[in-house]
Amino acid sequence: MGKTTSSPPVSGTTARSGAHPTLRARKPGYAVMQECLAIQAAAPSRTRQQRFWGRDPLVPEARSWFKGALGERYVARQLEALGPDFTVLHAVPVGRGATDIDHVVIGPTGVFSINTKNHSGHDVWAGGRTLMVNGQRTPHAHRALVEGERATTLLSAAAGQQVSVQPVLAVVARRLRFGRTTPAVATLPPEGLGPWLRGLPRVFSDETVRFLSMVAEERRTWHVEAVVLHDTLRHVQRFERLERERVVAADRRRLLRKARALAVLAVPAGALLGYWWAQASLALAG
Repeated sequence: MGKTTSSPPVSGTTARSGAHPTLRARKPGYAVMQECLAIQAAAPSRTRQQRFWGRDPLVPEARSWFKGALGERYVARQLEALGPDFTVLHAVPVGRGATDIDHVVIGPTGVFSINTKNHSGHDVWAGGRTLMVNGQRTPHAHRALVEGERATTLLSAAAGQQVSVQPVLAVVARRLRFGRTTPAVATLPPEGLGPWLRGLPRVFSDETVRFLSMVAEERRTWHVEAVVLHDTLRHVQRFERLERERVVAADRRRLLRKARALAVLAVPAGALLGYWWAQASLALAG
């Protein structure tokens, strides 16, 4: 991790020029939400009958993107607890296409690129350059390392000085275990991010943190396109509506399951009641 404690260069103060929104306006999971919604838009809408029976509005092809967005939003809530000494940016676009860094954190303990992996319900094992999910190897560690190197290059160029960006993996899992070899990439559950980031040794002065935060929040630092006009809250609102629709559908399915169970119980109960009534009628007649 770089130890940049000197005063920032004067040329860097132009990083905030222009009236366009900075990356502080980006919501967590923004890029993943866009992909999820694009897949959803191409799928046929549910019929009235499907809505009645509570069919899940999320199509299978979009489920991994939806789960990824939920993971990034959960990690973002954990990062909110870092406090004012840290700047947290979400869904930072990188390069020329749609690639992004899930979260970039700048604070007195350094600069970090955080890659979120939502493997809820699964067992994860990490050691060295290997990270396995339910016993299957993944490229997560390698990709996080490459992401950190790329972030280091881009941020250093924009800041006019060497700034090391440390990669981190935030893993949502049923169980996270570690091997004897320390992971090549810092790997933590989301709940452990805040204490870990705050507990590292201080490497930046307050002035340097402010300068690097100013540089990092500019889209041109990371992406060839300095301004993208469709960066609005519209996608976030559509995603949240999809979340609500899934909750309503799940509630309807639960209600219908209960209704079917009661109907099954009602048949023998009705037959028994009829038998008792017949016996009582015979007794009264006798």
